Amino acid sequence: MPKDKKQKQTQYGDPDSIIKFNKIKWRKRLLVSVATEGWVRIEWANARYGQIIPVNWEAQGFDIQYTALGYSIDDAYNLIVQRVIDLDIEWLIIIEDDVIVPNDLFLKFSRYMNKGEYPVVSGLYYIKGQPSDPLVFRGRGTGAYTKWKVGDKVWCDGLPMGCLLIHASILRWFYENAAESYNVVTGEVVRRVFETPKKMLYDPERGGYERQDGTQDLFFFDKVIEHDVLKKTGWSKVARKKYPLLCDTSIFCKHVDRNTGRMYPY
Repeated sequence: MPKDKKQKQTQYGDPDSIIKFNKIKWRKRLLVSVATEGWVRIEWANARYGQIIPVNWEAQGFDIQYTALGYSIDDAYNLIVQRVIDLDIEWLIIIEDDVIVPNDLFLKFSRYMNKGEYPVVSGLYYIKGQPSDPLVFRGRGTGAYTKWKVGDKVWCDGLPMGCLLIHASILRWFYENAAESYNVVTGEVVRRVFETPKKMLYDPERGGYERQDGTQDLFFFDKVIEHDVLKKTGWSKVARKKYPLLCDTSIFCKHVDRNTGRMYPY
């Protein structure tokens, strides 16, 4: 084309180009996140990166993967929530660095996302110890709930977060309505959606102090139920259940001792 001939340009470049740009803004449907101290076993890496990818999934790039490395458990999870908010994610998958997931995990979680019936789904894994009890709970102070067989879908009110699918609407509700801002050790501002309960309370009726502690996962799900968050975020059918959280025991994971390599249960 002669240099003196003017040509209309667009933000996508030469209008006569053989490249046609799609102006659609693609939805960021999923974020896969890991909270880690910084090292993982090869068994974990093989399981995480050997996943069968569902058909027509975009599985490349850092927009769908986020690792919080070297933070406390609370800070790591709150950084992950901040990432969900910043990218306007629809679903979050959390895989902890000591949980060996089955290679069809993404396939099974994809089906739950496509159906959109349940906002919280966990895989099954067990504590690291002997006896090795399943991390499935109905009530608090009642031990593990065990009245099921592997392969069942079990409704409960407490789950771990080592292999978890959760709809972002639940996280977003806490972020916007019930979480104070604070700075993590590296300076980023996040909101305290997750925290590990460590409190000493004075009970005037008993005339003494009561210690409250636990894990961030059970504490979070207690707040989900206490604040009726499932109903408030549009999951009314599930919210009516006495035990509104789903554990799919066909998603059978191993819980690995990162120092010894021993898998639980064994």
